[in-house]
Amino acid sequence: MTQLQSYTSRRRGRLFPDYIIPPEELAKRKSEREARGKRCRAVLERVRPHLIETHYNWFIIIEPNSGDYFLDPDEQVAMQKARQKYPKGWMVIFRLNKTGTCGKI
Repeated sequence: MTQLQSYTSRRRGRLFPDYIIPPEELAKRKSEREARGKRCRAVLERVRPHLIETHYNWFIIIEPNSGDYFLDPDEQVAMQKARQKYPKGWMVIFRLNKTGTCGKI
């Protein structure tokens, strides 16, 4: 005679239920990200008129604290250039065109 085994299904949920980011920390991260974006956008607006004529549609990677930027037509090469100088820095990527966006939305 065969016995039926009962299988209990595992509960689905968060992968790490003990690790929950508090809302205050999420708000802080969002404000820091927005401030970093504003600093980089200001650098982009400053250098875009000079660079758009000769480097149209190239990628520009901006380091917000120093204002340094790195140009290349290939995104990966531009990122490598930026990572050589700032290995752990936060960077923002734009495209040298009228809108500054990288790709289609």
